[in-house]
Amino acid sequence: MSFKKDCRPPSVVRQSAPLAIARGVALLSYGCRRTAQTFSMKGGIKEMNFSIKELKKVVTATISLAILGLVFLLQSSSQAASPVMGDGAETFKAKCTACHGADGTGNTPTGKALKVRDLSSADVQAQTDDQLYDIIAKGKGKMPGYEKSLAADKCKELVAYIRTLKK
Repeated sequence: MSFKKDCRPPSVVRQSAPLAIARGVALLSYGCRRTAQTFSMKGGIKEMNFSIKELKKVVTATISLAILGLVFLLQSSSQAASPVMGDGAETFKAKCTACHGADGTGNTPTGKALKVRDLSSADVQAQTDDQLYDIIAKGKGKMPGYEKSLAADKCKELVAYIRTLKK
C-alpha cells in the first residue's frame, strides 16, 4: 500500500472500521503531519470521520490503556505469587500477643507468669511445621488449642509467621 506525499489516503468506497483504523495508523507511521485533511471510513451502518490529529489521540489513548492494563496485571500476578503474611501476622496479633508479645519473645506480664517459650528461640524454630501446627491446633500445657476457633489454614499461617520470628 502506498500513500502520496501529501498524505491523502487512497480513495476507498467501503472499508471496515478495523481496516480504516489500520490505514490511519499506517498514515501516522508514514510520517503524515497534516491535521487539516479528513478522510472517511465506512464500516457497517455508521460513517466515521477522523482527522490525523484525532487518530493520533485515539492510538495514543489505546496504547496508554494497554500499558496501564499490563502494569496492573503484572502487579496483581506478583502479589498473588507471593505468600500473604498479613493474615498470619493479624491472627498472631489477635490471638497470641497477649502471652507471647508482639515480637514472640514472651516478655509480657502474662507470658512471664505462664513461663511461655520464646518463639524466636532456636529450640522452637528447630521444631517441624507439623509439630508447631499441632501445638497451635491442640494446645500444650497451659496454652489452649485453637483448632476450633481458627481454621486449619489460619493455623498454617501462624506457623509461617512464627518462622519469620527467627533470630
